[in-house]
Amino acid sequence: MDPQQQQQSPDQQNVMPQPPQTVTVKDHLYLSDMLSWNLNAAKKSAFFAKQCSDMDVKKELEKTAHMHERHYQQLLPHLQSGTQPIQPNTN
Repeated sequence: MDPQQQQQSPDQQNVMPQPPQTVTVKDHLYLSDMLSWNLNAAKKSAFFAKQCSDMDVKKELEKTAHMHERHYQQLLPHLQSGTQPIQPNTN
Protein backbone atom coordinates (compact mmCIF):
# COMPACT_ATOMS: atom_id res chain seq x y z
CA MET A 1 0.00 0.00 0.00
CA ASP A 2 1.20 3.49 -0.78
CA PRO A 3 2.49 5.35 2.37
CA GLN A 4 0.41 8.39 1.45
CA GLN A 5 -2.74 6.28 1.58
CA GLN A 6 -1.88 4.96 5.04
CA GLN A 7 -1.69 8.43 6.58
CA GLN A 8 -4.92 9.66 8.04
CA SER A 9 -6.07 13.20 7.65
CA PRO A 10 -5.90 15.35 10.80
CA ASP A 11 -9.70 15.23 11.05
CA GLN A 12 -9.71 11.44 11.38
CA GLN A 13 -6.88 10.97 13.86
CA ASN A 14 -8.56 12.19 17.05
CA VAL A 15 -12.10 10.92 16.68
CA MET A 16 -13.54 9.47 19.90
CA PRO A 17 -16.29 6.87 19.54
CA GLN A 18 -17.78 8.02 22.88
CA PRO A 19 -17.08 10.93 25.21
CA PRO A 20 -14.97 10.16 28.29
CA GLN A 21 -16.75 9.45 31.58
CA THR A 22 -14.75 12.11 33.42
CA VAL A 23 -14.89 15.85 32.96
CA THR A 24 -11.70 17.80 33.47
CA VAL A 25 -11.67 21.28 34.95
CA LYS A 26 -10.85 22.66 31.50
CA ASP A 27 -13.82 20.79 29.98
CA HIS A 28 -16.08 22.00 32.78
CA LEU A 29 -15.05 25.62 32.23
CA TYR A 30 -15.57 25.33 28.48
CA LEU A 31 -19.03 23.81 28.98
CA SER A 32 -19.86 26.69 31.33
CA ASP A 33 -18.75 29.16 28.67
CA MET A 34 -20.86 27.40 26.05
CA LEU A 35 -23.89 27.61 28.35
CA SER A 36 -23.33 31.34 28.77
CA TRP A 37 -22.92 31.89 25.04
CA ASN A 38 -26.11 30.00 24.20
CA LEU A 39 -28.13 31.70 26.94
CA ASN A 40 -26.93 35.11 25.78
CA ALA A 41 -27.69 34.33 22.13
CA ALA A 42 -31.16 33.01 23.03
CA LYS A 43 -31.99 36.13 25.05
CA LYS A 44 -30.75 38.51 22.36
CA SER A 45 -32.59 36.66 19.60
CA ALA A 46 -35.84 36.65 21.60
CA PHE A 47 -35.44 40.35 22.43
CA PHE A 48 -34.88 41.36 18.82
CA ALA A 49 -37.72 39.11 17.63
CA LYS A 50 -40.08 41.07 19.91
CA GLN A 51 -38.79 44.37 18.49
CA CYS A 52 -39.00 43.29 14.85
CA SER A 53 -41.89 44.33 12.60
CA ASP A 54 -40.86 42.25 9.55
CA MET A 55 -42.63 38.92 10.07
CA ASP A 56 -40.07 36.90 8.08
CA VAL A 57 -37.18 38.26 10.11
CA LYS A 58 -39.18 37.87 13.33
CA LYS A 59 -39.83 34.20 12.51
CA GLU A 60 -36.12 33.55 11.86
CA LEU A 61 -35.11 35.29 15.08
CA GLU A 62 -37.62 33.20 17.03
CA LYS A 63 -36.25 30.03 15.43
CA THR A 64 -32.75 31.16 16.38
CA ALA A 65 -33.81 31.81 19.98
CA HIS A 66 -35.37 28.34 20.22
CA MET A 67 -32.28 26.73 18.73
CA HIS A 68 -30.03 28.35 21.33
CA GLU A 69 -32.46 27.42 24.12
CA ARG A 70 -32.36 23.81 22.89
CA HIS A 71 -28.56 23.83 22.84
CA TYR A 72 -28.53 25.27 26.37
CA GLN A 73 -30.84 22.49 27.56
CA GLN A 74 -28.65 19.86 25.89
CA LEU A 75 -25.49 21.18 27.58
CA LEU A 76 -26.97 21.69 31.04
CA PRO A 77 -27.10 18.00 32.07
CA HIS A 78 -23.37 17.65 31.44
CA LEU A 79 -22.72 20.15 34.22
CA GLN A 80 -25.48 18.85 36.51
CA SER A 81 -24.33 15.24 36.48
CA GLY A 82 -23.22 15.50 40.10
CA THR A 83 -19.62 14.69 39.32
CA GLN A 84 -16.91 17.12 40.24
CA PRO A 85 -14.43 18.07 37.52
CA ILE A 86 -11.09 16.33 37.91
CA GLN A 87 -7.73 18.01 37.89
CA PRO A 88 -5.44 16.62 35.18
CA ASN A 89 -2.41 14.77 36.47
CA THR A 90 0.53 17.14 36.07
CA ASN A 91 3.25 14.63 37.02
